[in-house]
Amino acid sequence: MATAVKIKSIEKITHDVLHIVAQKPEGLQYHTGQAVDVSINKAGWEKELRPFTFTSLPTDDQIEFIIKTYPSHNGVTNQLLSLKVGDELLIGDVFGDIAYKGEGVFIAGGAGVTPFIAILKQLEKEKKIGNNKLLFANKTRADIINKEKLFSILGKNFINILSDEKIDGFENGFISAGLIQKHSGENSFYYLCGPPPMMAAMEKQLTSLGIKNEYIIKEAF
Repeated sequence: MATAVKIKSIEKITHDVLHIVAQKPEGLQYHTGQAVDVSINKAGWEKELRPFTFTSLPTDDQIEFIIKTYPSHNGVTNQLLSLKVGDELLIGDVFGDIAYKGEGVFIAGGAGVTPFIAILKQLEKEKKIGNNKLLFANKTRADIINKEKLFSILGKNFINILSDEKIDGFENGFISAGLIQKHSGENSFYYLCGPPPMMAAMEKQLTSLGIKNEYIIKEAF
């Protein structure tokens, strides 16, 4: 049974990404990295469920989402662009396989970074960031989500890879086996989240590096 919650704030944080803060449903429980089915409490859209990852922490008294929008499709994310404070979302079932198991390398593509934002915020709060690293693939610098926050958490361990731009201080191209190897520690865990083609490519690269399955934690985005 879905619960209606009011939006407390909604703002664009990049040209196509929204940050939404909403009321927390009573009794809601989730762990960092998990997602929930969300729809819009508006005629014709109540049953259009979409999975969005919590970027808030389980102990927060509100829930937050960072959502990539696709204005060219008349879908749920396009509808989100017209919402305002006081409008309602419907919060459904919680799910998700990504959970922090130990220090490692987080590999994300685009909005696939959202479960890692929550996990890294939690580790920062617990002062357990250690030598965790994030390899974040995007098309351009303008596409990087939560750049300042991620840099403040990770510093030099926040590595950005841009496919469509060549800029000093950023890796150019795509995440390769060589790049993963360059930033891996011993027996690191590898956390993957991104579009299915990227996930398949990353798994292939990790296998080529001899990484065993039990060290790969993934979520199809």
